[in-house]
Amino acid sequence: MNLSLMELYQSMGWFAKSIVIILLFMSLMVMTVAIKKLLLLRRSRKATIKFSGVFAEALQAVDFKRAAGLVQEHPKSHLATAFKRVFDLVSHHARDHKFTAAEVASVQRLIDLNTIEQLATFRSGFGILATVGATAPFVGLLGTTMGVVNAFQGMSAAGTGGLSAITAGIAEALITTAFGLFVAIPAVWLFNYFVNRVDYIGMEINYAAKEFIDFLLRYEEGMGSLSEGGAVLEMEGTHTSPVGV
Repeated sequence: MNLSLMELYQSMGWFAKSIVIILLFMSLMVMTVAIKKLLLLRRSRKATIKFSGVFAEALQAVDFKRAAGLVQEHPKSHLATAFKRVFDLVSHHARDHKFTAAEVASVQRLIDLNTIEQLATFRSGFGILATVGATAPFVGLLGTTMGVVNAFQGMSAAGTGGLSAITAGIAEALITTAFGLFVAIPAVWLFNYFVNRVDYIGMEINYAAKEFIDFLLRYEEGMGSLSEGGAVLEMEGTHTSPVGV
């Protein structure tokens, strides 16, 4: 006999129904987090693509004012956010056309703080994915356990070991088990996917930050002209292409 999902749900006991409702709520939380993360990453990618080229050109021209303006114009770009407030500090220290080691270290710390803040934004909601992925199978298993208990109660009430006496309980057990896995598997996949994406973004920001600090160090030590430093950062803009969604 073929039963629809609604008929199966209606045939369950109150405990199995509550398990299904809990799992459905967990699934909705996973979907909400996943959609928000996908939209956030997509916006960040598009903004970074627009930002990288013009930002490299501004640095090549040693136009710190223009670079600072570009950072403010692209607040959704993870690369731009890493340089938030940085060029105010750089412009202040560049007035005498020389950076001390302490000033370069100050710029590095500011970039590091911006990076930590940015990655924390991207990682928000990961706890929900991890929790659902880890606990959903056990929530389903709880329904499975109660389904088996109901099956034995049915057998006891019928006074026989026939299949008809335990069918309802076994059906509840299998349905809640399957539903728990159905919720947990996508949650684990999505968690791993987003972790890898955020790790790549962190690597991308760190690469750009190190190139920028190298430029400041060369400027400090008088090892190259500002235009040469800008060329290095132009190469950075070429290599740090974000991953597509």
